[in-house]
Amino acid sequence: MWHDGFVTPATAQGSRVAGARERARAEITREIMDTARRHLSTDGAAGLSLRAVARDLGMVSSALYRYVPSRDDLLTRLIVSAYDSMGAAAEAAEHAVPREDLDGRFRAVARAVRRWAVEHEHEYALIYGSPVPGYRAPETTIPSATRVPALLIRIIRDGLASGRLHPDGRVVPPEALATMRPALEAFAAQDGSPPPPDLVVRALMSWTYLFGAVSFDLFGHRHNVIVDERAAEHPFFEHELDRLVELIGLGPDAKALTDRPLAEAGISRAGR
Repeated sequence: MWHDGFVTPATAQGSRVAGARERARAEITREIMDTARRHLSTDGAAGLSLRAVARDLGMVSSALYRYVPSRDDLLTRLIVSAYDSMGAAAEAAEHAVPREDLDGRFRAVARAVRRWAVEHEHEYALIYGSPVPGYRAPETTIPSATRVPALLIRIIRDGLASGRLHPDGRVVPPEALATMRPALEAFAAQDGSPPPPDLVVRALMSWTYLFGAVSFDLFGHRHNVIVDERAAEHPFFEHELDRLVELIGLGPDAKALTDRPLAEAGISRAGR
């Protein structure tokens, strides 16, 4: 309690005890999360078991439940942690690029996503792989899940504000436009008005292609199609980024791309 402006010894001691308990709880929770991540690499998300995690930590299951009330709660924590880790990596990479370099900012985000996915394969599989049977992610995961898309939206916004991006004149069919309401609302959430629908379509396509390319390489769908497809840095991925920034409208024009010497790819003109 307070007495003449000072904390009494009993109150100070109680605060220290409470602080020590909080630190101990945070440390045990961190150990639980680290152990659960190791189980993701061996058992997969569907095989994640609180009993197995408790056994590895030398705890009884009833003690573990005081920190993590259910398997679904543990999965949610792992999902939020993975999204936040990827988002932080992408944000740091994008922040390091000058604001006016829209092309460079998009590439920085894309490279950071790929590098994080290669370095955290099992966590990437948790958030972008097969759904876990019987589990449904709660809405509390949304803020973390949208960190990377929010970066891409900001780049599009800055492109519009600077005059770099323009509508391409294509009309989005009404039936397609009706299905885009959540996407248009997400764009509008940043400054109150969505950009032209055709630009939103391009942004959605680039976002889908980015994560599709990373997922295909990481999960082996392009094995024997692309050499060393799981490399964190890959020449073909860099070429895909060329096409993506062109699709959005941030990169060089199509003629500049097609006029590049074929020799850069080791292909002779005769073999074209």
